[in-house]
Amino acid sequence: MIGNLRKAARLFHPESKRTILLPLDHGLSEGTIPGLEDLGSLLRSLSRLPVQGVILHKGMVMAHAGEVRLDQALIVHLSAGTRHGLPFYNKALVCSVQEALRLGADMVSMHINIGNDLEDRMLSDLGACVEDAHQLGLPLLAMIYARGGQIVNENDPALVAHSIRIGAELGADVIKVPYCGSQQSFARAVAACPAPVVIGGGPRSGDFRSFLRMVREVLDAGAAGVCIGRNIFQQDNPAKALEEVCSLVHGA
Repeated sequence: MIGNLRKAARLFHPESKRTILLPLDHGLSEGTIPGLEDLGSLLRSLSRLPVQGVILHKGMVMAHAGEVRLDQALIVHLSAGTRHGLPFYNKALVCSVQEALRLGADMVSMHINIGNDLEDRMLSDLGACVEDAHQLGLPLLAMIYARGGQIVNENDPALVAHSIRIGAELGADVIKVPYCGSQQSFARAVAACPAPVVIGGGPRSGDFRSFLRMVREVLDAGAAGVCIGRNIFQQDNPAKALEEVCSLVHGA
């Protein structure tokens, strides 16, 4: 347990005590989407900015680990599903914790969806991966969303609060959820969670100023940071977009 706790603590900026995570795992689920055509160039263009962790699937770790700074956490993503698959909410394990460790991972991450007919298997996968990761001294980032046939609004405050609680109950070291839009509800859920909570950026926003206001709102509600991909790498100037997010999260 000491190993994963020490590694998780290093995920947070020493002054702001917050984290910025850059997920670049979208290629498996979505294909070569705009912004991810040249992952190496993207990583190099963002390398000067205070990002605490980069999330990649194992093949891209093999190809681009050298582009991730040594003071950044290399986070290997364990689960996946493509946009072509049915049901769309299924996430299957595609990498083991042991393989991630051999690749040099400082942390592992996985995505599960609740509120559907595959929930039991995905919850079981998360519980097992937390155990495997902690046995090997690695922290685990759990990305938890309410998606499936039972779900009308995945951003419903009660569902987001429940997702946060699921991550805590299963022992995740950091929990990523979407923002529910209610600062009061989100603040209550975060306050009741023993693990840090970060918010996902979601699809690229058409109004980046509005997106930044949302980031400010979740930070004020107690979020420990952000995990933003498309709202960075799909901007016309990803480095400038990330710089503005860094200024909000870290205050510099």
